[in-house]
Amino acid sequence: MEVLGIDVGGSGIKGALVNMETGEMLTERHRIPTPKGRKPEDMAAVVAEIVAHFDYKGPVGCGFPSVIKNGVCKSRGNLDAAWVGLNVAELFEKASGCEFTVINDADAAGYAAMNYGIGRDMPGFVVMITIGTGLGSGAFLDGRLIPNFELGQIPYKKYKKIESWAAASAKERENLTYEKWGKRFNKFLKYVELIVSPDTIILGGGTSKHFDEYKEFITIETPVIPAGLKNSAGIVGAATACLVDHPELNQVS
Repeated sequence: MEVLGIDVGGSGIKGALVNMETGEMLTERHRIPTPKGRKPEDMAAVVAEIVAHFDYKGPVGCGFPSVIKNGVCKSRGNLDAAWVGLNVAELFEKASGCEFTVINDADAAGYAAMNYGIGRDMPGFVVMITIGTGLGSGAFLDGRLIPNFELGQIPYKKYKKIESWAAASAKERENLTYEKWGKRFNKFLKYVELIVSPDTIILGGGTSKHFDEYKEFITIETPVIPAGLKNSAGIVGAATACLVDHPELNQVS
C-alpha cells in the first residue's frame, strides 16, 4: 500500500508517495517553497497543489510545525497567528478533497525513525530532535509515541524560546561556524537531558546529515545519534501517521 506523506516546514512544503511496508519513498520529493507570511489559506493551497501533483485520492499523512491536538493547531510556532485554534486537518481536506491525518512534524520524523530507521525496536525513552527553522521534538517510550513534546519552546535568557537561539535558522541568520552553533545546540541538549532524562536522543532534519561537523561539541552523557533517514524522515513519518487512523493500511511487520 502506498500513502502520500506531506512534510510542512517553515521554508518548504514537501511530499512523496511512501511504501507502507518498507518505509521507502516511491517517488522523488515534490517541494514547493512555503508562502511568505505562512498564512493558512496560502499554505493550504500549496498542500492541495502537492496532492494534485501526485494525482492522489487516498488518505494523506501530514507533519505540521506546531502542537497538534485532534487535528487542531494549538500553538503558533513559526507560523502566522491565524493558525492557532484552526483545525488543520479540516482545512487541508477542504482544499485538497482528501482525508488528512495531521500530527506534529517532529512526531512524524520520530515515527519514521522508530518504525523504519535506527530507532526500530529501540527500548526505553527515546527523544527525537529535528533541527531546522525551529527545534522540534518527539518522544517515544518503548516505541509508543508521547505526542507534542515541544522542548524547543523552553525560554532561554532574553529569548522567548530556545529554538530562536539554537536552531539551524539561527546558524544561518548569524552566519555561525559549526563550532559556535554546535556549542549552542549542546546547551539545548543539556536542558533536554536535565528535564526529561532520555535514554537516547536521535537527531533529524537537514542539519542531522552534517553531524560529523559538530558532534565533537556535543558533550552530554546521553547517546546522541543521527537518524539516517535525513530529509525523507518527515515525509515517511507523516505517511506512517495514517496507520493510526487507517489500520487497514498497516502492512508494517
